[in-house]
Amino acid sequence: MQDFNDKVAVITGGASGVGRSLAFALGRRGAKVAVGDVDAAAMEQVAADLAAENIEAIVERCDVTDVDSLNALADAAAEKLGGLDLVFANAGIGAGEQGAMWEYSEKDWQWAFDVNVWGVVNSIRAFMPRLVASGKPAHFVVTGSGNGAYIVLPDAPIYTATKAAVHAITENLHYQAQAAQLPVKVSALFPGPHVVDTGLFNSGRVRPEALKKDGVEGNESGINSVDDMKKMCEQFGIELQTTHPDEVAEMALKGLEQDAFWLLETTEDTDAKIRARADMILNRTTPVPASVG
Repeated sequence: MQDFNDKVAVITGGASGVGRSLAFALGRRGAKVAVGDVDAAAMEQVAADLAAENIEAIVERCDVTDVDSLNALADAAAEKLGGLDLVFANAGIGAGEQGAMWEYSEKDWQWAFDVNVWGVVNSIRAFMPRLVASGKPAHFVVTGSGNGAYIVLPDAPIYTATKAAVHAITENLHYQAQAAQLPVKVSALFPGPHVVDTGLFNSGRVRPEALKKDGVEGNESGINSVDDMKKMCEQFGIELQTTHPDEVAEMALKGLEQDAFWLLETTEDTDAKIRARADMILNRTTPVPASVG
C-alpha cells in the first residue's frame, strides 16, 4: 500500500503510545483515522490534537475484549469516514507482574489474555470479514512484541505468554490470507528496536473494575513508567536505551509501503539474541535467560 491518501485506517489502543503515533503518521499522509480506546482522558486529548492538525478523524470508545464494541467501531468508520482500508490491532496492556509466576494473581493473567490475546482474536473477527468482502487491497496489522515472538525475557511471563500467542495468531492469519489469495495483506508490527517510551507500564489506569486486585493479591513490579525502568536498570549499571513511538510509526508505514510482513527494526544485539535462541533449539542446549539491555 504505497499511497495512504484518502485511505481509512482503524487503530485500536489508538489514543496513546504507538497507536497515537500511527494516527498522526497516517493522518499526515492524508489518511482518515478512526481511533478506538478505553482511556477517556487520552481519547479527549488525541481528538483535540488531531483536530488541531486538521486530520479527518473520529475517536470512539472501544473495548477490544468485547467483539460488539469492535463491530461498533467498524460501523462508525464505515459510516463517518466512508470505508475501511487498514486495521491496526494495536491495543495491549502490561499486567505489572514480578517475582515467581506461581504467586501471580489470576486477575493479572485474565486481564492480560483478555486484552492482548482475545483483543486480537476479536479484532480479526470484527474486521477481517469486512476487509475481505470489500474486494479491494487492504492491510491488517497486529502489534506484537519481540518478547514472546522471538526471545523470552523471564521478568514478565504473563506479557511474554500473551505476545507469543499473538504472534502465532498473526503468522497463521498471514498464511491463511495467502492461501486464499485474499486482497488483504497481514503484517506483524514489533515496536522497537529499544524499549518503547509508552504508557504500557502504567496500564493499571485502564484496568477494569472486575479485575482490580486487593492490596495483598499477587505481586507488583513497582515500575509504572519507562523512567522507573531506567532507574531500576541504573542500579545494575545498565543504561536503558529507548525508542519514541513516532519512530515506530514511521518504521511501520515504510514497511507497509513495501507490503512487508515483518515490521521490525533490530539492533546487532537483538539479532545475536535471535540467533542464539535458534541455535539453542537446534543444538538442544539448556536455555539461559536473555537480558533486557
